[in-house]
Amino acid sequence: MNLHEFQAKHIFSQFGIPIPRGFVARSAAEARSAAQELGGSVQVVKAQVHAGGRGKAGGVKLAKSLDEVGEYTEGMLGTRLVTHQTDEHGMPINAVMIEEGLDIAREIYLGALVDRASKRVVFMGSAAGGMDIEEVAATEPEKIVTVRVNPVAGLQPYQCRQMGFALGLTPVQIKQLTQIMKGLYRCFEERDLSLIEINPLIVTADDTLLALDAKINVDDNAIEVNRQAEIADMRDLSQEDETEVQAAEHGLNYITLDGNIGCMVNGAGLAMATMDVIKLHGGEPANFLDVGGGTNKERVTEAFKIISASPDVQGILVNIFGGIVRCDMIAEGVIAAVKEVGVNVPVVVRLEGTNVEQGKQLLAESGLDIIPADDLTDGADKVVGAVSA
Repeated sequence: MNLHEFQAKHIFSQFGIPIPRGFVARSAAEARSAAQELGGSVQVVKAQVHAGGRGKAGGVKLAKSLDEVGEYTEGMLGTRLVTHQTDEHGMPINAVMIEEGLDIAREIYLGALVDRASKRVVFMGSAAGGMDIEEVAATEPEKIVTVRVNPVAGLQPYQCRQMGFALGLTPVQIKQLTQIMKGLYRCFEERDLSLIEINPLIVTADDTLLALDAKINVDDNAIEVNRQAEIADMRDLSQEDETEVQAAEHGLNYITLDGNIGCMVNGAGLAMATMDVIKLHGGEPANFLDVGGGTNKERVTEAFKIISASPDVQGILVNIFGGIVRCDMIAEGVIAAVKEVGVNVPVVVRLEGTNVEQGKQLLAESGLDIIPADDLTDGADKVVGAVSA
């Protein structure tokens, strides 16, 4: 689960991580009021979306008057911001953040994530912070400094100093960085995060370090088991794929893709293999959909509804290996879904495993135009052929 910048900064403040003064606004009037409260000759208007690259895409504006604050806010709210991290449709802007303008002397990158290889939280820093940090990581990886935290000992002061020296900070600045890194690490652990990022962490003209931006990703498992109720309440569904949200409500693991062949599979590994075989036969999957090992007729019906609702889907491949789940039950769900939804694209079904013969018989006697497949290769070949015909 992702958070908006203003939400992440609210969390930062709970852990003593210094942030600029700012307010969230959902109208031009609120933005002007926030700017008046902040005072100063310059305020920053920042679009609140779940995507990076806002500055280059026009989602961050410097306003030098209250009129400009209102003008920029009106120009952003209700529109969609397209950045290099979004699709061509972009993300909706429903709120902006009004923040005090600052005299920036340096921009630094600082972040932490879970490194699966070392099974530790790893801090990453770079003196080349700012909007082009992704390019730095790709072209000049030697400029990225890493510090791995022992989960037993926790983050140590010497590691913070090591990061500070590598970033070229002064002793005064390193002392501040140490407090920031300690706060980030506590936040990471106590809030069950998978990623925390400040880009940029700025050094102001008066030698103060501030988190000018904030990004937080929370482990979805922590949300599902209600370990982070406060953060769960911050979820903004408008920033998420509507179909994926609908699928999650029915216990389905669904991800929208760019192809035209809908896939319904039980098991993540089998789903990946199914998509690979479809591509091998010249097709393009329209989605990843894992109905789960313990699925039921109702869940299969909902899965079919979700797949067939996409105007891009020109064919559907059902690939079920019945271990825990029975093939006859899957067949009943497919039949019910096709009848209820009125699917008007080719449907290819491959069943294998528990009660497979009963499942095939149900499909054959359904009177529906369902194409049976002997195995995965046969199913992929048939669905690609049907779509291409």
